[in-house]
Amino acid sequence: MAPSADQRIVIENCAIATVDAGETEYASGHLVLAGNRIESVGAGDAPEGLENVVRRIDGRGHLATPGLVNTHHHFYQWITRGLATDHNLFNWLVALYPTWARIDEGMTYAAAQGSLAMMARGGVTTAMDHHYVFPQGSGDLSGSIIRAAAETGVRFTLARGSMDRSEKDGGLPPDFAVETLEGALAATEETVKKHHDASFDAMTQVAVAPCSPFSVSTELLRQGAELARRLGVRLHTHGSETVEEEKFCHELFGMGPTDYFESTGWLGEDVWMAHCVHMKDSDIAAFARTKTGVAHCPSSNARLAAGIARVPDMLRAGVPVGLGVDGTASNESGELHTELRNALLINRLGAHREAALSARQALRLGTYGGAQVLGRAEQIGSLEPGKLADVVLWKMDTLAHASIADPVTALVFGAAAPVTASFVNGRQIVENGRLLTVDEDAVAATTREEAQRLARIAAQG
Repeated sequence: MAPSADQRIVIENCAIATVDAGETEYASGHLVLAGNRIESVGAGDAPEGLENVVRRIDGRGHLATPGLVNTHHHFYQWITRGLATDHNLFNWLVALYPTWARIDEGMTYAAAQGSLAMMARGGVTTAMDHHYVFPQGSGDLSGSIIRAAAETGVRFTLARGSMDRSEKDGGLPPDFAVETLEGALAATEETVKKHHDASFDAMTQVAVAPCSPFSVSTELLRQGAELARRLGVRLHTHGSETVEEEKFCHELFGMGPTDYFESTGWLGEDVWMAHCVHMKDSDIAAFARTKTGVAHCPSSNARLAAGIARVPDMLRAGVPVGLGVDGTASNESGELHTELRNALLINRLGAHREAALSARQALRLGTYGGAQVLGRAEQIGSLEPGKLADVVLWKMDTLAHASIADPVTALVFGAAAPVTASFVNGRQIVENGRLLTVDEDAVAATTREEAQRLARIAAQG
């Protein structure tokens, strides 16, 4: 529950990176949270005479930033980490789909708990999950994921995925792991109507999210786009992740992924796509023209040897770009701070070298950029009066960071910084690196048990 609107929390004496349009920063400043909104942010001490101050936090030695926003993930993969570690994307999918196709509601709930807990304790205040595996008779998977997010206390977007192109149709998933076209569309619409909240301070939203060009039919893409726009929600899928996908699209559709997506209604300011590694100039221009967003997942792209996305070129062209963890079967750490650092470092291996990204650009990708991609830049992603109180206080005076003068540089270039406090909707969910909302040790034990149960079932065929 969000705190009462007349209750104030004051954070003082901390460095602040607002990530607003002017990149405003304060070497020592204050934040006032009133209920679930940011009431004021500025240099020096908080205004005098504030009423109903229920808590004051001395932020000396800390950096306050907007909460991190994760724009692409697959929570269910938490219980299949560490497998197929030397595979490219297509071989990795072929190796793991037979296991994933045996998940059930209990496994999905436990995996969502683990994924969410790891992100939240590391500074994520808004998460998303692209869930697209719905084995027959597996239970209420969407409901279990949403329940785990509510219990953890993070703001959440469920991208209700789907697949209808199985092995018999030339796709990668096993035949028993996909839905019918009609079934997928009906279940997606039901999920949106049951769970999507369009309000300013919504904690749960739903997007329409067929999985990828090589696991869904053209008709599912086309009708999925029509469904999303009729219901007024966003669209999400995978795009241009590997050279194999590029080849697949040319062979099957006679065009590259971007042209194929445009032909099915899948470019627009209400769309964001994961990865977008193999983009030509014309593809980037199309995304910029239509304001189609990108979820950049540097660790997963490296893990699966997919390549280096042209993030600097996308940003210069005006493409909205956020960061994503991606599923933890291709990013075993499962937390977003790693993506701040890896986005900066990996992109410096590309054509732009040291000019590719700066520390502040990386932080913007992980905060305001993510809010843009999820369609929530008016509510979250920067520390500004009137925005929702999603704030992280990073401890920067420990051995890991204390000798780095600039706290933003320390946060992005340095080791993962401890989270002293994380607030979502004005409610504190992390204190001194530990979750306040769920028992981390119990979640760890449950995820281990569910991973072992899934492994036994998969081994039995």
